Amino acid sequence: MNASDFVSIEDALTRLTVAPSIGGSLVAWKRLSDQLDLLRPCPPDIEGPRQLGCYPLAPWSNRISNGGFDCPQGWLALEPNAANDPLPIHGSAWQQAWQVVEHGPSNLVLRLDSSVPFAYRAEQHTRLNNGRLSIQLHVTHLAEQPCWHGLGLHPYLPRTAGTRLQIHADQVWLCDEGRLPTELTELPPAWNFRDCASLPNELVDNGFTGWDGRALISQADAGYELEMQATGSEFFLLFCPLDKPFFCVEPVSHPVNAHHLPGRPGLRLLAQGESCELGFSVQYRPLA
Repeated sequence: MNASDFVSIEDALTRLTVAPSIGGSLVAWKRLSDQLDLLRPCPPDIEGPRQLGCYPLAPWSNRISNGGFDCPQGWLALEPNAANDPLPIHGSAWQQAWQVVEHGPSNLVLRLDSSVPFAYRAEQHTRLNNGRLSIQLHVTHLAEQPCWHGLGLHPYLPRTAGTRLQIHADQVWLCDEGRLPTELTELPPAWNFRDCASLPNELVDNGFTGWDGRALISQADAGYELEMQATGSEFFLLFCPLDKPFFCVEPVSHPVNAHHLPGRPGLRLLAQGESCELGFSVQYRPLA
């Protein structure tokens, strides 16, 4: 990758760098005063979106079992699409090049016209304003036959010993070894973040429901906090890998493997020309 592959926007406090050709991904969001990374810093040699700060999830998020799912017109077969996962994961938007359709000093609009696994158009509207990063992810179904859609965003956030998370959830899906949901249950004490708390010292890769769309991340070691707000998202995924300097709070419109859960919670059956949308904002705020 070289500098021509990236575009940047900024406000009075922060600068955002985006790689349209790498899945429309956010490469870096930095505080201007000292270049501190507000998203996970990326490596010098970028190989794909999963090394970057955030990428869009469309036309669904996370894993799908059984090699596909039913649509009104019949079965839609899917192949695995990631080298480290036996299941198709995160849709197809993150693995395609997006086009820049608008680029101002503090705003950026990207567009993707996809034919995989069916025809859809995705737009990602990104804006900075006084330390607030806002993303609107909008998808329109273009195929003649209707199909199920879901959306999400996959931000990676720095994790230190001082990181604290506050986020409300009513229940969590427990998972099998393949990270597919098996049971919806009450929150274990270590996964209850209704009061600001440290992240657990165990692997968490689970979907939560009963979310009010708000979260607060305190990074006291670095002297700031991030206030998150999401719309079009009643669920979030929390990913805390072991021994890694990052974690993820992913706003999503549906739980993992919703295509095979009773009632297909959170999914939208879109006919040609119909759309769905997910909104997400992160406000940077220095701590006193």
